[in-house]
Amino acid sequence: MKRILIISVVLLLVAGFALFASAGNGNANNERGPLEKITFIHYKKGFAKPPWAGGGGGSTDTSNCYGFLAKGAKWKTTEPYLINPTNSQGISQSDVVNATSLADSQWDNQVAFNVFGTGSVNNSAGYNNGSLDGTNTISFGSVSSQGAIAVTNVWGYFSGPPQTRELVEWDMLLDQQDFAWGIGAADKMDLQNIITHEIGHSAGMGDLYESGCSSQTMYGYSTEGETSKRDLDVGDIKGIKTLYG
Repeated sequence: MKRILIISVVLLLVAGFALFASAGNGNANNERGPLEKITFIHYKKGFAKPPWAGGGGGSTDTSNCYGFLAKGAKWKTTEPYLINPTNSQGISQSDVVNATSLADSQWDNQVAFNVFGTGSVNNSAGYNNGSLDGTNTISFGSVSSQGAIAVTNVWGYFSGPPQTRELVEWDMLLDQQDFAWGIGAADKMDLQNIITHEIGHSAGMGDLYESGCSSQTMYGYSTEGETSKRDLDVGDIKGIKTLYG
């Protein structure tokens, strides 16, 4: 995982370019680090491939294809989220909700802990410019980065002793300005496919870029017509089980 320190405690982590923005120290005894934000931008294959994003052969043991936002950084309590199904793609509300439910269950079904709570429809919910506002959301909109399919922010405590690390909020934005979306259409981004990958970040999973890990849901690139990320592969499963026990 790739990190470039920018100004004001902002770190850039690729594929998505993950930005860590400090929001102060929420722990009076200073045992855990500051509250930070990681922003993952999920690119279409062929875009945003810097040297450190990998692309070599990688391990042939796909069960080891997994990574975390930070060791031990996970949800300590089950969190509900809001779905804003409003879109310009002609996808029905029921299809958006169903795709989201199927996506989060892929991760929840692998562990005893219920990572994701109920997803409720709220037509006013939104990305809120990537700001911390106490609400987990999924919505459609515009992502400015060229070739970006989606962006997911995850807020949490990512430093300090692993046992004190914790996730506190996430927001997902699906780019409907530059990409067409659908359900199982060969010429469109598959909604369930992309949400399953993005919600993996919301659970605490990181991106993968080695070509040997390209079969995994958390592989860092996607394209139109792809549906392989709908189901978790062996590395994804081992990773989420390792994180949540």
